[in-house]
Amino acid sequence: MPLKPDITPPEAQDTRVGFALVGIGKLTAEELIPAARTSEHAYVAALVSGEPDKGQGFARALGLTDGDAYTYEQFGELAGREDVQAVYIVTPNSLHREYATRAARLGKHVLCEKPLGVNAEDAQAIVDACREAGVLLMTAYRCQYTPEHWAARDAVQGGTLGDLRLLHSIHAQVEDDPEAWRLKRELAGGGPLPDVGIYSLNTLRFITGQEPEWVFATQHQPGGDPRFQEVEASMSALLGFPGGVSATIQTSYAAVKTTSLRAMGEKGSLNMEPAFPYDGLKVQVSGEGGTHEPTFPEYDQFTLEFDHFAGCIRSGDTPWTPGEEGVQDHVIMDALYESARTGQVVRLPTHTKRDAFRGTKPKLPQK
Repeated sequence: MPLKPDITPPEAQDTRVGFALVGIGKLTAEELIPAARTSEHAYVAALVSGEPDKGQGFARALGLTDGDAYTYEQFGELAGREDVQAVYIVTPNSLHREYATRAARLGKHVLCEKPLGVNAEDAQAIVDACREAGVLLMTAYRCQYTPEHWAARDAVQGGTLGDLRLLHSIHAQVEDDPEAWRLKRELAGGGPLPDVGIYSLNTLRFITGQEPEWVFATQHQPGGDPRFQEVEASMSALLGFPGGVSATIQTSYAAVKTTSLRAMGEKGSLNMEPAFPYDGLKVQVSGEGGTHEPTFPEYDQFTLEFDHFAGCIRSGDTPWTPGEEGVQDHVIMDALYESARTGQVVRLPTHTKRDAFRGTKPKLPQK
C-alpha cells in the first residue's frame, strides 16, 4: 500500500511498537491493517482470530508467519512475545472486558475499540485491571484525533461562536441483517446508542470539554421487526450541560445514513456534515467574521490512533482518551437507558474540571 503524501516513512520495525490485533473482522481488515502499514511508530506483529485459516492468511499477506497468527484459545501465548507490546481489541463489545483484562495480566498495553464494555461496571473493571497491572489503556475514539474535530472544538471553546447555547448531533444508519451481533443485547450491550450514537455523545463532550449534568431519553423498539427483538431501533436524548447549554442526540439503526454535528452560540454556528465517517469530514464555522471551511492534509484516522498510543507507550504519558474516558460514556449511556425505561430525568455526577477524563494532547497532522 503506497504511503499517503503526509505520512512520514515508518521507523525501522525493530524500533516501533508491536501490536497484536485481536479480532479480524471488517474494521481490522479494511482499516486497521492498512493504517498500521502507514504508521510511523507502530506495526502489526501478531493476529488473533477465531478462524485459524483466516488468521494465517492475513498473517502471510502482512509478511508474517503462520506462527504469528493465534486463536483465541492461544491468546495466553502472547505473554512470551516480547515484540508484542500492545494489543488492539476489535471483538464484539461483550468480549472487550475478557480480552482487555487478560492482556493486562500478560503485561500488554491495551488499545480497545469503543464502547469500552457493555456498561459502566464492565468498563470500570477494564480500567481497574490495567491500572493494577501497570499497563496503559486507551479507548479508540478516533474522532478525538482528527484535525477537523479539533477545529470544531477550537471554534466552540475559542469564542468564535460567542456563548454556546445549543448542540445537536445525529448518527443513523440502516442495519439490515437480523443476525448481526450488533443486534444481540448480550453481545452489544444495546442497539445504535453504544455503536453509532456514542460518536455523537463522545464528540459533544469533546468539543465542549464538559460533562452533562442530567439526561432525558426516549427509545423506540418496534414490534414485529426481527431486527429489534432485543435492542432499540432508535433513541432520542436531551442532555443538559453546564451553563444552561442544551444538547440533543438522535441515533437509529432504521434510518438513512446520516452523520451530523451542529453547535450554535450567540454570535455564530458550527456545522459538520458528514461528521463521523473514516474520511471526507467537513467542518464549517460561521461567525462575525464570515464563514470559514478549514482544510487539512490527507491522513488516516486509525494511523493517528496507532501513533498516539505508541508514543504514550514509549513516554509513559496517559493517552488522550484513556479508559476513564470510555467509562464516562458508559455512565451517561447507562443513565440514558434508565431514563428511557423510567420516563424520568436522570441526574449525573458533577465534574467541574474541563476535560476531566482526558490525558496527553495528541499530535495532529500539520499543513
